[in-house]
Amino acid sequence: DAYRSGKDQMVELRASLASALVRDLAKPIFEKFESTAVSTFLEEVIEDAIENRLDVPEEEEGGHDLSELYGVNVVLTHKDTSSKPVVSEPSPSLINLLGTVEPKFGPGGMALSDYRGIRAGALLNADRGYLILDANDVLTEPGAWKALTRTIRNGLLEIVPPELGWMRQHVVIQPEPIQIDLRVILIGDVQTYYMLDHADPDFREHFKLLADFDHELERTEEAQRQYSRVVAGIARSENLPPFHRTAVAELIEHGARIAARQKKLTARFGRIADLAREAAFLARSEKSKTVTGEHILSAIARTKHRAALPSRKFQQLVANKTILVETQGERVGQINGLAVLNSGPLTYGFPARITATIGPGQAGLINIEGRANMSGAIHTKGFHIIGGLLRHLLRNNHPLAFSASIAFEQSYGGIDGDSASGAEVVCLISALTQIPIKQSMAMTGAIDQHGNVEAIGGVNEKIEGFFDACNHFGLTGEQGVVIPVSNQGDLMLRQDVADACASGQFHVYAVANIYEAMEVMTGVPAGGPGGEYTAGTLLATAVDQAREYWEKTLTSPAQMTSIEATAQGNVPLPTNIAGRVEGESEV
Repeated sequence: DAYRSGKDQMVELRASLASALVRDLAKPIFEKFESTAVSTFLEEVIEDAIENRLDVPEEEEGGHDLSELYGVNVVLTHKDTSSKPVVSEPSPSLINLLGTVEPKFGPGGMALSDYRGIRAGALLNADRGYLILDANDVLTEPGAWKALTRTIRNGLLEIVPPELGWMRQHVVIQPEPIQIDLRVILIGDVQTYYMLDHADPDFREHFKLLADFDHELERTEEAQRQYSRVVAGIARSENLPPFHRTAVAELIEHGARIAARQKKLTARFGRIADLAREAAFLARSEKSKTVTGEHILSAIARTKHRAALPSRKFQQLVANKTILVETQGERVGQINGLAVLNSGPLTYGFPARITATIGPGQAGLINIEGRANMSGAIHTKGFHIIGGLLRHLLRNNHPLAFSASIAFEQSYGGIDGDSASGAEVVCLISALTQIPIKQSMAMTGAIDQHGNVEAIGGVNEKIEGFFDACNHFGLTGEQGVVIPVSNQGDLMLRQDVADACASGQFHVYAVANIYEAMEVMTGVPAGGPGGEYTAGTLLATAVDQAREYWEKTLTSPAQMTSIEATAQGNVPLPTNIAGRVEGESEV
């Protein structure tokens, strides 16, 4: 017993001396790092060394690397304490966001892991700072959105969460959750925001601040200086030749054309930067010391030419008369509408021949594209508005009784948008009155049920598309385009089109209502908007013709007498006079 007691006292004395020695060695670390977590870690190291390392035989000491046993894996360090970290993660997968424990493979391919395999992810790297993520990228990575929102909600980061069950086969250690505090900035479009707001009830709690960035700038002196700064910054960072003030001016003009709105500039500087780079390439090819406005114009022309195959194909089809487009003469029930097609970020305009036929009947208005399931929702809505406008224009004391059809000729794809609804009304009135429309003119503009011509998109490209067709067949000085008056401030036409307008070879007419449009397109006075039209005007003729069609639909004198009495308010209107077409407007 005395031996055993003495041995225990020797062990305690040895442990006490070893503990004092080790603590004396660790004292500088305790003093330098006053963190509770560091103190706890050092205490555990000392305790483990005293309990498990003192009795290791000397011959086994060489088999243990104490730096591996008691080393520190610095997962994160912010050396710059003067500013908050800003981290952008381009590939926000679950592992890239949360971090991972990398396994190492021992004998026989067995996967092992220890504290040295712990790696930080973007969330930990952004601790006490900001993490910038693309919303669409996060949503397309499996499990990433759930892990992100859980970490934001709890303020605790789990490096190996339950979602990574497949990883637990290789993970021997389980890192404790790490308390973090950061701000997550999601970048995305409006549709993604509203989708997340609708699908995730906690979305607004996690992301409380919404910042909308417009894709346009007010065209002020300050905005133009910003363009200059952007161009100068690109030139400096990419070692491009300096840009002459004419080059900057042309880039600003092109920015206004991209915006396609009065006194606006595009804020999509990526497109401006690409043009600047291509212009710099052209300047270097010519061994020019500066990039000039001519280089910018050449870069713009080259960009449009590369993407203009659909437009060139259309012009070829027009030239060989495969697609029929008339730019001279007059036609009844035929008008040149204007449409656009997109090729990447570029837009091209082209004329579209619209025809209408009409006669006595009860079918009402027939949208041929709609019947063929080739009409989009907006185009269909615009067509139904035409029915309401006809009731507004033709204010008879009897029902409208005719069968009329409108079609985009030689159109073999889907049609959408309401920018041709104004042209369709003019075409329908021409068919009704047998008054011809000038084929030297084209028209674009939406309409409402009171006859106001409303703004449309792509006005510059539409004008240029019809100009190209007229230029191919030869300019006569009579050709031109009718546009809404609300679009006149958006005009940023090509230089050749602007020159043709200045010389009187081509014209652009801005109209406020359908009455002005009909006069320009037919050359005949339309009649005032009051509803009482002077004899000989376009709408007076239309009212008379509509009555003639109504009378021709009557099948017997008795029925005619009955309907005349109805028009005077004496008897009910027979139900078979006003025709209704399924899926179409009622007239």
